[in-house]
Amino acid sequence: MTSSAAPAPPLALGIDFGGTSVKLGVCQGADLLQKAEPIPTKQFSGAKALLPEIEQTIAQLREKHPGIAAIGAGLPGFVNWETGRVHALTNVDGWEGINLKEELTASTGLPTVAENDANAMTYAEWRYGAGQGRDYLLAMTLGTGVGGGLVLGGELYRGATFGAGEIGQISIDYQGRVGGHGNFGALERYVGNGPFTDLAIEHYQAANQPQTAEACTPALVAQRAKEGDPIALGVWREVGQRLAIGLANVMWVLNLDCVVIGGGMAKADEILLGPLREHLESQMDPSFTQRLKIVHARFGNEAGIIGAAALAVDECLPARQS
Repeated sequence: MTSSAAPAPPLALGIDFGGTSVKLGVCQGADLLQKAEPIPTKQFSGAKALLPEIEQTIAQLREKHPGIAAIGAGLPGFVNWETGRVHALTNVDGWEGINLKEELTASTGLPTVAENDANAMTYAEWRYGAGQGRDYLLAMTLGTGVGGGLVLGGELYRGATFGAGEIGQISIDYQGRVGGHGNFGALERYVGNGPFTDLAIEHYQAANQPQTAEACTPALVAQRAKEGDPIALGVWREVGQRLAIGLANVMWVLNLDCVVIGGGMAKADEILLGPLREHLESQMDPSFTQRLKIVHARFGNEAGIIGAAALAVDECLPARQS
């Protein structure tokens, strides 16, 4: 009696479209086999100038990996997943109304998926990463802003107009700081990189130990906290409390069983996650938190590429998915 190994997942090309660069890579399941040189976004004015560069890079990767069977792209903005049309991109001009799915399929002959970049990251963590095996999941990124995506009932949840998961816009103060869409108390105005630095400066000033903004980045304050600095620990505890207020709003509505946190600020690990769990549990009924796990993301800067490629396989090649 012989046993046969499971077939290898199909090759797919993932595209992570950022405000500063476009990153492309060839994936096989969770494995990123090759990355191309990033394409600087700002050097090209609009889609008509940038698309040929993307298509040329795709062609180069296909020469080395002729088995590529599908393309997935994650973009920072509102994208109609069903049609592939881009409605608007964050900090990138000249992409409104572009149908990226049609453009790439026409130029490559390969089936293509276009998706919000936070959804692509979420899919990577759910499919292969820290949230694997969980059916009710929020994945979020903590960086300059706060982005997020949802898996509900074992499926990526996009919402009625493909805008679901934007946890950074949740209000934690109805009279608070105004977000980018006129929304009061937007969470990302309290826990993003800039607000974190402002908070750290306030804490050190109150302790008569003034610090510059350059000395109060999340990375440097996290290092001090890990070394036992009580002021730094206090900063992270307050950030954890702010984040817990936002997560409690989500938990009371969606009753999740997993929260995956990525992005630069998440590198603080338990310095952040410990206070976050503590404050969240203090605001929830135990039945909501007994199965909940809050974990650091498995994939770092490569999550967008891996997630976009995984979506391409599962949506375009369902009979061949791993």
